[in-house]
Order: sequence, then C-alpha cells, then structure tokens
Amino acid sequence: MKQFSQACENNREPILAVLLEAFADRRRVLEIGSGTGQHAAFFAPRMSHLRWHPTDLAENHASIAAWSQESGAANIEPPALLDITARPWPAALVGGVDAVFTANTLHIVSWPLVEMLVEEVGASLDEGGLFCVYGPFNYGGSYTSESNERFDAWLKDRDAASGIRDFEAVDALAAAQSMALLKDHAMPANNRTLIWRKNSARAAV
Repeated sequence: MKQFSQACENNREPILAVLLEAFADRRRVLEIGSGTGQHAAFFAPRMSHLRWHPTDLAENHASIAAWSQESGAANIEPPALLDITARPWPAALVGGVDAVFTANTLHIVSWPLVEMLVEEVGASLDEGGLFCVYGPFNYGGSYTSESNERFDAWLKDRDAASGIRDFEAVDALAAAQSMALLKDHAMPANNRTLIWRKNSARAAV
C-alpha cells in the first residue's frame, strides 16, 4: 500500500528550504502528481500554517493516504483525483488555491500534457498565486550536465513522448497564462526549482 521513492527522500530537504520561503504566506497549496505521498507527508507538518492538497490518479491514493496518516499532520487533505486531461479542473478542488506545487512531472508526461497542465494552473490561480515546479530543465537547448543527458536518453527510451523540457518553452507557456518567473533556484543533482507568479493581466502573445 505505502510506496517508496528514494528520490523523494533525497530531494525533500532542499525543496523544503525553498518552499519555507516561497510558501510563507500561502494558505492553500495544490500538489499535482503527489506520487507516493512522501512529499506531502514531509512538507505539510513543517508548514502548519497552510492546507496541503495532494492529488494524483486513483492508483496512487492508497500510498498518499498511508504516508499522510503516518505523518500525523492535521493539515493534509485526503488525496483527490486529478486527471490533467479532464478539463476544466474541478472548481471544488482548485477554488481558493493560492499556490500549486509539482515535482518531477513535466519530464514524465508528454508535451501536450505539459501544455494542458500549465494552462489549467494559470486558469486556477488568482493574481499573486504561485506555481512552483521541481525537476531537471535544459537551458538554451542544452543539457546542464552529462547526467541529465543520460537521464533524458533513458526517459525517451522508456517513453518517446517524455523527456527533459526546455526552460524557455515552459516559461513561454507560463507567460501565456500571465505567470512571470519569480525565482529560479539551482538544486542538488542538476535539478531546479522554478517559481512563477500569476499577474493580473494576460501576457501578450
């Protein structure tokens, strides 16, 4: 029932350091692709001022619930079903959300799903809302490390539609949804944590 990801164990402390600052004034955080549930179980009790809403496909809910229960945190909501392709996303789920967090998802799903995800995040956030993404990115069309190049080859061998995304392409998607890059944090293991802020007016496209 309870699944385990070593990557979650390895990256949780560096991500938390970023989120403690970024989410200091947040009240309701939607996590997209909660996976095993380890991130929710680790982050939520350390940010007790907010409500953490884990989401994923139904097959991962049991693990998310198990990790949440084990954490003892009172500010984790039960896992909710969120299918990126089911648009628009449920108002009951995204209403009142002032931050969205997702880790290690953009390089797993296909590019059309990345486009859908960013569009729905943009539609869900009010002015001032934050969109926080953790994972590997290319810059200027180039890998940032040999290990990322190998990882990208592994991803594409496993699923040709997946792969490390170009920062500039994702940033353009965000800009089209009136989200401006606020922070770009270098992280261990050649990853980044990117934070966009929703502005009041849609950017010109």
